[in-house]
Amino acid sequence: MPSISSSLYNDDLAAVPESHRTWNTWNYAALWISMSLCIPTYMLASSLISGGMNWWQAILTVFLGNFIVLIPMILNGKAGAKYGVPFPVLARASFGVRGANIPAILRAIVACGWFGVQTWIGGFALYQMLRLWWPTLGIMEPIFPNSFGLETGPAICFMIFWLLNMLVVLLGVESIRRLLVFKAAILPLFALTLLFWAIDVSNGLGPILSQPSKFATSSEFFQFFFPGLTAMVGFWATLSLNIPDFTRYAKSQKAQMLGQAIGLPPAMTLFAFIGVVVTSATIIIYGHAIWDPIVLAGKFTDKILISVAMVVIVLSTLATNIAANIVSPANDFSNLAPAHIGFKMGGLITGIIGILIFPWKLLADPSGYIFTWLVGYSALLGPIGGIMIADYFFIRRQQLAVNDLYQLQGQYSYSSGFNIRAILALVIGIIPNVPGFLSAVGLLVASSMPTWVIDLYHYAWFVGFFLSGLVYWVLMPKKLLPKHS
Repeated sequence: MPSISSSLYNDDLAAVPESHRTWNTWNYAALWISMSLCIPTYMLASSLISGGMNWWQAILTVFLGNFIVLIPMILNGKAGAKYGVPFPVLARASFGVRGANIPAILRAIVACGWFGVQTWIGGFALYQMLRLWWPTLGIMEPIFPNSFGLETGPAICFMIFWLLNMLVVLLGVESIRRLLVFKAAILPLFALTLLFWAIDVSNGLGPILSQPSKFATSSEFFQFFFPGLTAMVGFWATLSLNIPDFTRYAKSQKAQMLGQAIGLPPAMTLFAFIGVVVTSATIIIYGHAIWDPIVLAGKFTDKILISVAMVVIVLSTLATNIAANIVSPANDFSNLAPAHIGFKMGGLITGIIGILIFPWKLLADPSGYIFTWLVGYSALLGPIGGIMIADYFFIRRQQLAVNDLYQLQGQYSYSSGFNIRAILALVIGIIPNVPGFLSAVGLLVASSMPTWVIDLYHYAWFVGFFLSGLVYWVLMPKKLLPKHS
């Protein structure tokens, strides 16, 4: 048997032995409940309200999106639970031992984007608190061009929060564990407080839930619903790929499947419901929808109340950001060139890319958050999911040669470590969504292309997932069962 390559193997990438697989059903349920309780989840459904949906349309869209993404989540999780391998190693079976860097880096870049979004949320919460005590922070002279859409005060607080994240990277991720416990205990109380406030000032749920949809026709509704649904799927598209990083520790397939089913759709839907109720209440109270809870909290007059709320948001966002959006991409960048890029350098790369996506522009309005960010990256990740599921279930019939996943000359080496069929299928799955994306970001005039070509982007994750999966299945030899090595 060929020896394991040091360039493909380290302790973090090694298959977890069965004796170390200790996660049960409730561990996975708790994981998803904790991950679902974040400000972007709240903003997810409230952005649908701001876009024109009524409360039940928004909740239904969130539930359907999370129910749909649960399917690839469980399917990709099965390989992790069976063989104990993480996402980058599992991707080697379909993309090749070298080619697996392609999906890993695409996923890492998306995580960098989420880092930027969460850092802006935390920085803006810090700004809302500090300007209460130092009002001049809110009226500072602009130092950025108007095209940046960035005021000086929020920019300073954004950079302070960014530096705080980088400090934690330098100190090591172990320091974040207490913050995660704090988040799990405090953020639900904060959300419930907002909910009870909304119900109280609106004289009950009746006026809130009676807010009508802004769509005059079913055609108008579905033009918003389908990209909204795609955005809901896209919200967890990253985790639907790298879920083996967690299921590799599962005691059984039942534990990961049942735990995810219990934890993901209900927690997302419940927290999103709070966002829907509070956002609907702001229409009654202020005359327009306020979909950002930080902006809403900034409208309160009690300095102590606002300060406490913002501290909760800052610490909760810091905990989520380090755990979900720095550790994974930092390791992915490190794996590209382990001799030159360590974890700390990988974390710095993550932080820099997070700034370059201009997260304040994404969150400036619901259309940017949904149509540009969530739908846009789902066009990249959907094809990867389709290829990996087609490979594991339909080509290899859930059979892998684990040792060969760590060998440069094994059966997953393909052509110099790259599976050209998988890369071709990935490109084919991405291409149909490119015109719609360019139109969404203003780089292409929609009228220059057929309407149906532009509209494909509304279904970006679905188009990429099924097209790439089908192309890969057609191109690959069937029943490619592992050989004994």
